[in-house]
Amino acid sequence: MVAGRMLAAALILCTAGAALAEGVAAGRTALSQPQRVVSVNLCTDQLAMLIAAPGQLRSVSWLAADPAVSVMAGQAEDWPQNDGSAEQVFLMQPDLVLAGTYSTGPAVQMLRRLGIRVETLPPANSITDIRAGITRMGLLLDQPERAARLLAAFDADLAAIHPLAPRLAASYAANGFSDGQDSLAGDAMRHAGLRLIAEATGGATPLETLVMAAPEVLVTGSRYAPPSRAEAVLDHPAFRAIKAARYAVPDRDWMCGLPAIADTIAQLAR
Repeated sequence: MVAGRMLAAALILCTAGAALAEGVAAGRTALSQPQRVVSVNLCTDQLAMLIAAPGQLRSVSWLAADPAVSVMAGQAEDWPQNDGSAEQVFLMQPDLVLAGTYSTGPAVQMLRRLGIRVETLPPANSITDIRAGITRMGLLLDQPERAARLLAAFDADLAAIHPLAPRLAASYAANGFSDGQDSLAGDAMRHAGLRLIAEATGGATPLETLVMAAPEVLVTGSRYAPPSRAEAVLDHPAFRAIKAARYAVPDRDWMCGLPAIADTIAQLAR
């Protein structure tokens, strides 16, 4: 009888210990997962919208709702918008603020001095950077499974693209800027099967060089009103006379490192 009572007591203790350990683990998870996330950067806005759990993201920057620069402008209307100021963000009482490496520096410094956790993400300059950004956002939000699903869908979209036979190409924008190998747009065009003139000429390509190179494909970006003198090169008769297939990609399509760029690559490849 004594042995039986001792065994029963041991089983009760073991069960209680397991329940306590499970409760502690759950508590740690709840504490480590941010519940009031505020994003103050266009690129972290959109990535957080894709990965955050319902109710976890509390605010995005006003740029996220601007269709000129955001591919998720419609979805951004579902969240309150902020102007990126430390004062406004502080009053939201966030437990995590997401920012870009090179944006809102003074606000980020102020928020950190006030004891608020701020995490910054660098801009994406390649498809590899996009994959890294998705994974990092999943870790910051403590949503690794949601990030993994998004990454798997992105990889599947990329795998379904059939690149062109190599064609000489150039993107061309204000001041003769042309995307090269160290840019997201350049990497996207390479994934579509295009060889970039700018890999040899650098970031700025004089119009004379572009004409002599005779690209087979020309990619242009957004035009803004009123037009600037820097954009006048796009209206030059010599530029218009280049015999090349032309494709316009809105700047928003590759301004940030988002899975949506797979659609842009697929369109270029077609």
